[in-house]
Amino acid sequence: QVQLVESGGGLVQAGGSLRLSCAASARSLTLYSMGWFRQTPGKEREFVAFITWSGGMTQYANSVKGRFTISRDSAKNTVYLQMNSLKPEDTAVYYCAGKDSWTGRGTEGNAYDYWGQGTQVTVSS
Repeated sequence: QVQLVESGGGLVQAGGSLRLSCAASARSLTLYSMGWFRQTPGKEREFVAFITWSGGMTQYANSVKGRFTISRDSAKNTVYLQMNSLKPEDTAVYYCAGKDSWTGRGTEGNAYDYWGQGTQVTVSS
C-alpha cells in the first residue's frame, strides 16, 4: 500500500507562486507515474499534470501549461508541482495521485491507484 502526503498549499495573491510537494511512502515503491489533479466545489476533478517515475516524461493541462512545472526527486520519493503566475481560477483543492502501471491514461483520475488527502490552494485577486 502506498501512502501519499501533500503539503505546500496556502493563500497567495494573483501572480504569485507556490510549490506543492507529495511524499510517497511504501515498503517498496514501484509507481509508474504520479500526477496532480484539482477540484473545486460543484465541479469535476480536473487533471493538472503528470510525470512518469523512471523516464520523467511529463504532460500538462492546457490551462496550466507554461505556468506549472511537475518534477520528481527519486531519492526522496517525492513529486513537486511548482506553480507560477497563479490566477484566481487556480483556486482548488489539489490532490496528488500514484499510478501502479502504464495502463490507463495518465490524464484520467480513474487510472490512478492511490490518492493523497489534498491541500488547499487559494489565489486572491
